[in-house]
Amino acid sequence: MMFEKILVPMDFSRHAGRLVECVGDIPGVKEVVLLSVVSRSPITRVWDPVSELNQAEERLLAMKGAITVPGINVKVRVVSVIGGEVASAISRVANEEKASLIAMGARGRSRIQSALLGSVSRNVLRFGDTHLLVMRYRMLDDGEMQMHCSHLFSRILFPTDFSQPAEAALSFLKSLPGIGELVLLNVVSTGETDEEIDANVASAMNKMDEVVSDLMQSGVAVTSKVVVGHPVEEIRSVAEEEDVSVIAMSSQGAVAIKKGRIGSTAYDVANSAKRPVLVLRRSEIAMY
Repeated sequence: MMFEKILVPMDFSRHAGRLVECVGDIPGVKEVVLLSVVSRSPITRVWDPVSELNQAEERLLAMKGAITVPGINVKVRVVSVIGGEVASAISRVANEEKASLIAMGARGRSRIQSALLGSVSRNVLRFGDTHLLVMRYRMLDDGEMQMHCSHLFSRILFPTDFSQPAEAALSFLKSLPGIGELVLLNVVSTGETDEEIDANVASAMNKMDEVVSDLMQSGVAVTSKVVVGHPVEEIRSVAEEEDVSVIAMSSQGAVAIKKGRIGSTAYDVANSAKRPVLVLRRSEIAMY
């Protein structure tokens, strides 16, 4: 299983433009769908949808050349929506195209600089069903943006709570082509006393040893960490300390299985981490 067909929603922002240059580097990709969602306010009285859709299509066609990897088929799609239904349209097109991955920039055209996701990316994260890659960049001294896209899977941080969804996500992840090193992380966040915390750490380390042993037998390069603290804060911290290329995690953990499409830890990490985040949807992994 691999990410053979990638949907890339475009708002023609600087961030989205750089993302197009990156998607060809994702291992196994065979087709890229560039999507523009033209949104109209319900109170707009004068609107020329044909003209606006044609303009969006022309801009998408002009961006096809940014994907230079041979053998990748690139198509464009333009859809229109009324009001703030952009995220819903992205998810709908992903289902129609049978996309295996949605790749989005962390921010869109907003002029407000923030580490958090833009509203469209955030809603796709919350309500979507397709695997989601949230790409991020870092600013260089000359003002240029450097995307974290080269060798995206070279060093992957995988937080796990040892739940069934996490195990399934890990099994899916290790089957992807181009995987380098996995850094497994468990964050112990419960315990009323020092003794309880120590016991939880010991239990986590035993479980981690089993997971690491299994991965090594499969030929996967892996290291592991067990730390104590707040899960989201520790995941972000370890991602920086280990200089990982991407954080990959299940959309749900043990607590979130019955509560919705995405758990709070996965949501908060994807919303605020400084590194790219790959959210593996539980529903899609179940199909795999």
